Amino acid sequence: MTATTSTGPRDVTRRRVLGAALAAGAAVPLAAVAGPARADQGAPGAPAGPGPSGPAPTRLTLPAPTGPHPVGTVQLHLVDRSRPDDIAGPGHFRELMVTVWYPARDVERFPVAPWMQPAPLKAYLDAVGFGALADLAPVTSGHVGAPVLRSGRRLPVLLYSHGAHSHQGDHTTIVQQLASHGYAVVTVAHTYDTFAEFPDGRLVAPLDHPTDASLPRGFAADLRSVLDAVEQLAAGCNPDAERRALPAGLLGGLDLHRIGAFGWSKGGSATACAMLDDRRIRAGLSLDAPMLMNPPLTGDLDRPFMLMTAEKTPTQEPAVARFWTLLRGWRLAVQAQGAAHVSYGDDEALFPQVAKLVGWSGQQLQDVIGTLDPDQGVRIQQAYPLAFFDQHLRERRDHLLDGPSPAFPAVTFLG
Repeated sequence: MTATTSTGPRDVTRRRVLGAALAAGAAVPLAAVAGPARADQGAPGAPAGPGPSGPAPTRLTLPAPTGPHPVGTVQLHLVDRSRPDDIAGPGHFRELMVTVWYPARDVERFPVAPWMQPAPLKAYLDAVGFGALADLAPVTSGHVGAPVLRSGRRLPVLLYSHGAHSHQGDHTTIVQQLASHGYAVVTVAHTYDTFAEFPDGRLVAPLDHPTDASLPRGFAADLRSVLDAVEQLAAGCNPDAERRALPAGLLGGLDLHRIGAFGWSKGGSATACAMLDDRRIRAGLSLDAPMLMNPPLTGDLDRPFMLMTAEKTPTQEPAVARFWTLLRGWRLAVQAQGAAHVSYGDDEALFPQVAKLVGWSGQQLQDVIGTLDPDQGVRIQQAYPLAFFDQHLRERRDHLLDGPSPAFPAVTFLG
């Protein structure tokens, strides 16, 4: 669930929207959603049994990926010693937690990964007013530490950048979808703009004031640091700061000639910035990014770029229109009618479930996720990023990007 939208004077924080919706119409208080502890329910954190008014709510769920492969995942702790960390103080360097998602094999004996790690999850949900739902947070389809599926070719690589004060798992629906179809997807927790937990137990929170690290160009610098780590993995070297064991098959398993990037909101702006600065990224996808930067983005971008827009279209946002003119290669902008800024992420699947738990009206749900049918919204975010990266990194064309499709009537082509 998303904490804020991206930067800009016209943006309204998602935290404010959620707080207003909760205050205006929750039929039951959030603290009651998980139910009071009872003697027959076991220890705190154990699955709740039936309460006085009926069964306790089940865990929230994410859409299952549709690809042919099971999914594996592993966390890495990266330290970029070329970038001093002025916030942490002298002698400290930029640290990032990243997670690699990939097609896996023999996953049965490996546990599934949570949507977020417990400490960042609690801090994040408390911050956005959903702390009572922590025990109901979804699990993913990723199996922690499962061996990588190697089919003779190295895996194409995608980088993911989250939005402002959002979190690393905010687009797990898309991430695990891509991994199930054969991509290695590296998601970045941008330190000081999200909650992140490091291997030594430190929990770093987002800062209330902007810093160089939390601006889109700071995010883009993070993506370039992660690309350096991807190069190490491809060369058979472990970039993890603690040199923790990696899943079998990951070292030497990544394809440096097929690298793409995508991001939501500020992360989409960072994706554009990183592509302009770094030719290692061959294709880029923005999920409703405002492209707001000071100074503005400049230079010609001759590699494929796609805009999946909801509110931040070229006709509505001058900065997006300006960026559109920089695209000299293959380009496409689409919009899902009725989509809100959060519609291309996990919110599209999670908030309809939350709405039932807390008693929102249909209008209150629409105020958060828009009028786009949630089931179609999920299918859109599973189909279009995959089609884009397949076409431009794998030379697989299924014509979904050629024009309007009867399978996705809400999607209009803007250019």
